[in-house]
Amino acid sequence: MALQKWRKISEQVLFNNSWWEYRKDAFQLPHGKEGVYHYVHTNGASLIIPIMENGNVVVVKQYRYLCDRESVEFPCGGVKNGVSYEETARHELGEETGYTAKTLDEIGEFNPYNGVTDEICKVYVARDLQFIGGVPDETEQFEVLQLPPEEIDNQIKTGSIWDGMMMAAWQIARVKSHV
Repeated sequence: MALQKWRKISEQVLFNNSWWEYRKDAFQLPHGKEGVYHYVHTNGASLIIPIMENGNVVVVKQYRYLCDRESVEFPCGGVKNGVSYEETARHELGEETGYTAKTLDEIGEFNPYNGVTDEICKVYVARDLQFIGGVPDETEQFEVLQLPPEEIDNQIKTGSIWDGMMMAAWQIARVKSHV
């Protein structure tokens, strides 16, 4: 049975910044009742799983202000207006890790929080890496690490890796046998 869709009546941007918009939609349910829905709109995000020739995976450790703790993550960034997902992936890989990739394959996509944002995150595997050096944004500070896949699995099991986007992307890569 197909589920019935809601009908958008109107859309209002309540706030925006360089990364996202906070929106409020008026909608009508299939049975006629109307309501409002608040959400975050983005152009999407590109997340990269960089794999070294020896099989180790490049990750970044960074401080996450909202949770007031360090987080081990894959390089990732928001898609800006007029820029493609692939261009974003290549830019973020260089900026956050200092590497460039000869091979960049899109392996899947997911929504990180589908009740709160319309963001689609595309996942890429980067191979044939070359170090070129990178310069992070002024609000970013990274420690670049190389971990064997088994260590990533172990850190997810123990809770040392707690970033949901990293765990979702890692599952996509593991299920599709890319790592």
